[in-house]
Amino acid sequence: MDEIPRTERTTLRRLPKRGSYDRTLIHEVIDQALICHVGFVVEGRPLVIPTIHVRIGDRLYFHGSPASRMLKALARGVEVCVTMTLVDGLVLARSAFHHSMNYRSVMVFGTAQAVESPAEKFRVLEALSGHLIRGRWQEVRTPSAAELNATLVLSLPIEEASAKVRTGPPVDDEDDYALPVWAGVLPVTLRAGTPVPDPRLAPGTVPPSYATDYEGPGTAPEDVSGVNEIRGRRE
Repeated sequence: MDEIPRTERTTLRRLPKRGSYDRTLIHEVIDQALICHVGFVVEGRPLVIPTIHVRIGDRLYFHGSPASRMLKALARGVEVCVTMTLVDGLVLARSAFHHSMNYRSVMVFGTAQAVESPAEKFRVLEALSGHLIRGRWQEVRTPSAAELNATLVLSLPIEEASAKVRTGPPVDDEDDYALPVWAGVLPVTLRAGTPVPDPRLAPGTVPPSYATDYEGPGTAPEDVSGVNEIRGRRE
């Protein structure tokens, strides 16, 4: 099993049996999450910002406006803690105290760097689009040079990370198992609804299959060099 080396920050102390440093598991959680939460400190004040992300190989990428306080701080080398959580079920116990959730979560620590190459930035944005909804990038207008210049992309190595997972039924006090109260797990999954058309949609335009049959986040290529080259950019 390929494990990410443990550090002082990634070593689990609360319920350590639920912890994992398996690289494949960590990558799977990152890939299945639609958003992450980025925690950092600026001028002595802690901030946690939700944002979208994509993993390519052993690196995590974010993007946004160069005016973003989060991205500007991270580009200056501020240390960051990124978390993702997938809720798999509500665990209903016989006592209020032992209710819980089945979940998979990941924490990543490190320092991000700005992506300077326009070509690499373009490839990351394509991968990010494919992570959110596969097939969309091939139909839309791709970013222009001006739009690329107005976008800051950051790269964070996945070198210091851990996962924490809970599975299985509730764990009640032994005396409570005789209570006439239903107990078990209520599974929770991500499900897309019916696409809602833009009011200004051109007449006769039908929703694509990737919207009507949405299958959840897609997996990005393992290396940015494997993503399509820049094509048809508008100035």
